[in-house]
Amino acid sequence: MSGLIDEVIAPASVKSLCEARGVWHDFTLPNGMPMRVLEDITLVVKADEVVALLGPSGCGKSTILRILAGLIQPTRGEVLYHGTRLRGLNPGVAMVFQSFALLPWMTVAQNVQVVLKAAGLSAAQIKQRAENAIRMVGLGGSEEAYPRELSGGMKQRVGMARALAVNPEILFMDEPFCQVDALTAESLRAEVLDIWSAKDHNLSSILMVTHDIKEAVYMADRIVVLSVNPGRVRTVVENRLPRPRDYRSAGSLQLVDHLHDIITGAEMPDVPAEVSASKEQEPFEPLPRASSNEVVGLLEYLDARGGKEDMFRIAADTNREFGRVITVVKAAEMLDFVDTPKRTVALTSLGQRFVKATPAERKTVWREQLLTLRLFREVLAILKRRARNEIHRDELVELIQANLPQENYERVLDTFIRWARFGDLFAYDENEQIMSLQ
Repeated sequence: MSGLIDEVIAPASVKSLCEARGVWHDFTLPNGMPMRVLEDITLVVKADEVVALLGPSGCGKSTILRILAGLIQPTRGEVLYHGTRLRGLNPGVAMVFQSFALLPWMTVAQNVQVVLKAAGLSAAQIKQRAENAIRMVGLGGSEEAYPRELSGGMKQRVGMARALAVNPEILFMDEPFCQVDALTAESLRAEVLDIWSAKDHNLSSILMVTHDIKEAVYMADRIVVLSVNPGRVRTVVENRLPRPRDYRSAGSLQLVDHLHDIITGAEMPDVPAEVSASKEQEPFEPLPRASSNEVVGLLEYLDARGGKEDMFRIAADTNREFGRVITVVKAAEMLDFVDTPKRTVALTSLGQRFVKATPAERKTVWREQLLTLRLFREVLAILKRRARNEIHRDELVELIQANLPQENYERVLDTFIRWARFGDLFAYDENEQIMSLQ
């Protein structure tokens, strides 16, 4: 890897286009409680580079993008554009969204022109810029088509044309290729890099959000790896692979493996947590937002492959986002169904027993494992003390908020209810919002 990549913890001290300094951000939950999503984020977008934000779901990648664009004001810290503190929208940025964000009642040309009209340009300038941008992304001849008549790849090209039409200095891309098929995504990545490298326009740099490690390696000069809960910069990896790049080259594959190990090492550490002196001292565990069906599906997948598989291969075989796979694996590991040595996910003896069990036996095993988690034990103890063996949803919310104040209580409660139902541990009445002993 020497000469191709280097890890650095802080950005180089050079003049930047856009910079986040010590950015923290909290969202306010419906109950008024703050939920921290970003903590002490510092990163720089320099001239003539492509930077990728890479990390698992929920690590705040899109929030960082929106803060740097001026769409969200950070709770703490500052954003600078050309060394000057940003106030309001970033004037040098245009955004490409993953959802296309096209206006269905407008044609291709009108969807591009709408942002130019908002910029106050003359009719002649609007027409010329829109035509140039549409031609640049390969949509010449489709100006009068409506979004419903376009494929996913063509819709994203319209989104790119709309962003490029305003002649930005930095192009922000929020998972821009996740809504299209793999072949179209490959083509679009190459075209974006061709446009960026042409240098016959104002576009200097690209900042993109991705969950796809191979995409980051193919596109980026620097890859910012984020950890989760709250989002932090874990490390920054310099990518010195020469362009144009080949997904299958030895250097690309080596860097993919390296990034994979960084992410799995952070999210699925091999070092076991210290055992508490007593059950009462055990911490409350935040529940990964994974359904029982996803966990069972993972266990059955592993069983069909001899009991273990590389985590990266699992994501590829199941066509799931890598961050999503990590979440499901975390849930399975929390229930002691799998172990995660290095980058491998392996069935434990209990996981093997679960897979071979009948449906009724699976529920019994699942129920037993739920009671190894403190949140489920606490609720069971409360229910047993009540004359009617019931607890209202509001009390469950208070319990979660008191013991997991940084977590999204709605998500934790939803997972709690689903897991409890699957194991026939508790019953939950949606109408009355009452949980009771099964």
